[in-house]
Amino acid sequence: MDKNYIYGAEITDLALLIQDNLILSDLHFGYEEALNAEGIMVPRFQYKKILTRLEEILEKTRCSRVIVNGDLKHEFGRITRQEWNEISRFIEFLKDNFQDVVLIKGNHDNFTRFIAERMDLEVYESFSLENFLILHGDKVPDDLEKINEETLIIGHEHPCIGIRSGERLEKIKCFLKGRFKGKNLVVMPSFNFVTEGSDILHEKALSPFLKDKAVDVNDFEVFGVENFEVLYFGKIRDIIRVKEQFY
Repeated sequence: MDKNYIYGAEITDLALLIQDNLILSDLHFGYEEALNAEGIMVPRFQYKKILTRLEEILEKTRCSRVIVNGDLKHEFGRITRQEWNEISRFIEFLKDNFQDVVLIKGNHDNFTRFIAERMDLEVYESFSLENFLILHGDKVPDDLEKINEETLIIGHEHPCIGIRSGERLEKIKCFLKGRFKGKNLVVMPSFNFVTEGSDILHEKALSPFLKDKAVDVNDFEVFGVENFEVLYFGKIRDIIRVKEQFY
């Protein structure tokens, strides 16, 4: 098994590469402003860090299309000034570096279409790419049995894995590989750097794909990512078993 590939999609840092297509998920522009409004003072560093990381990926992979798989913005019910400014600049960056830009609607993207329209882009519910169907993951399609693609790629979950070292718990963003009702399923980590995400070992699942009673999440495989290095952890059930032996 090549730990850098999941069902034929190549792990490239926090993104996925399928031939000439780069997939990102859950950037959540404007998250710092939302935290500041709640009294949590976080400096606005994410926009610059996202661009820096994306530029590093572009140096390694020259792709013609980029696909943003939902939650480009953070606020649910409005567009904040930070979101409008950063998303507009980010889309210009994408247009300058890719021939084609695809935006997929996430549950935080009720107002993203207004920005997209100004930038001459559409916002899609899902996007078919060869034998892959890319969708955000906040809801399961009603016509799942009619979907021809063998592999579903979702975001929304923001998976990470908590690794304990003494008293310290270090969280590592990760990809998940499993099955969902006869389909291959890939769960992507978030491409934002304000938080690591939801710990698959210690927190309840968010996505209905993982909350479904027919799905055994413990059978999913975990691919951690640290600075472009892929760390294969095996299946969640095996990680839990090892953890129970030592703690």
